[in-house]
Amino acid sequence: MTAKDASDLPLDLGRDADSAAATPKPPRRWFRKTYLLVLLIPLSVFAGSVVGMYFQPPGLQKFYALTGLQPGGGADSPIALPAEIELPQEMAETLLPTDVIGLSRLMPRGDVAVVAAPYGAGDARVAEILVAVGDTVTRGDPVARLDNSQALEGAVLTAEASLAIRQATLAQTRSAIAASLAEAQATLDQARASAREAESTLARTEDLTGRGVSTSATLDSVRAAAEGAEIAVQRAEATLARFTPGALDDQPDVVVASLNVAAAEAELTRAQRDMARAEVRAPIDGTILDIHATPGQRPPNEGIMEMGDIGVMMAEVEVWQDRISAVAVGQPVELAAPALGRSLRGTVESIGLTVGRQGLISDDAAANSDARVIRVLVALDADSSAIAARYVGLEAVARIDTGAVARAGQ
Repeated sequence: MTAKDASDLPLDLGRDADSAAATPKPPRRWFRKTYLLVLLIPLSVFAGSVVGMYFQPPGLQKFYALTGLQPGGGADSPIALPAEIELPQEMAETLLPTDVIGLSRLMPRGDVAVVAAPYGAGDARVAEILVAVGDTVTRGDPVARLDNSQALEGAVLTAEASLAIRQATLAQTRSAIAASLAEAQATLDQARASAREAESTLARTEDLTGRGVSTSATLDSVRAAAEGAEIAVQRAEATLARFTPGALDDQPDVVVASLNVAAAEAELTRAQRDMARAEVRAPIDGTILDIHATPGQRPPNEGIMEMGDIGVMMAEVEVWQDRISAVAVGQPVELAAPALGRSLRGTVESIGLTVGRQGLISDDAAANSDARVIRVLVALDADSSAIAARYVGLEAVARIDTGAVARAGQ
């Protein structure tokens, strides 16, 4: 093989060991591109997850809307991130960095009262609705009537008749005891008079017998009559002793009859109170907001009707727990909703003491429904209250101006 042929070979077989050792080897690459890609994949997934949770791009929102999934729904302890609330344009234009935004619900002062069937109504059905939506009633006014009224009225009539019988028995007992007492006293008085007469007769007979005018047989007869008179006195005293000394009402038979009358009166009172089970009465002063039952229907579990004091309206605002530290009593609040046509005004009246689960959900299908919130009560001013009275339960966006007090002090 010539030198030219050796140079054409793919491997340089003509070089010796010394020349091979003299040639420097290329440095070994520890991080190749393949390994770098393997490390970048989990980092990219993590970064994408963070971006998706933070920004919630439209594509991700549409995915959740199509699939019906909820962010964090598959986790035992989902991250409670507040949902983004879409602000009305007029509110967004005046939004300040210090403002706190939350979803709210319009409600009467004291919230909506549920008018339920009376306790113990059982299987009674609604017989009549006595009010209509929008009627103003006072606490205790009847608003509905149940069909158990006839049975309860019958129980009242029975109790009244029983009471009348017990009262008549008491009067009869008093009369009988009074007559018996008078008779026993008269019998005793008569027995004592007879005993005194017998003693006088016995004394005269003993005197006559001592002078020999009367016989011993006559004396014995008179003595026996005197003893009989004394026994009659003892019998009359025993009869009178059966009666208790004192007033007529203290006599045992009269006491028993009086207790029977008291028991009958208690039974009548119970029957009259049971009559309340036939009537549904308003628990508060307010306006009828909704009616859930019709005549012939059993009272539903959610109550027969709802009412509230819409003369003073309020709003319940849900504030995310990470923003509640900026909220204070007295701060001005603005509420806006498309149905209102204008903004409502009010002030923070009280701040809740517990952290609860979000109850008001925004229209965003991808919004987290497991956010932790604190409820803030807002008292509306007179003009706003008059408008809100027509929209009980309406959801609105609330803006709490947390920097108003600081600006006022400057």
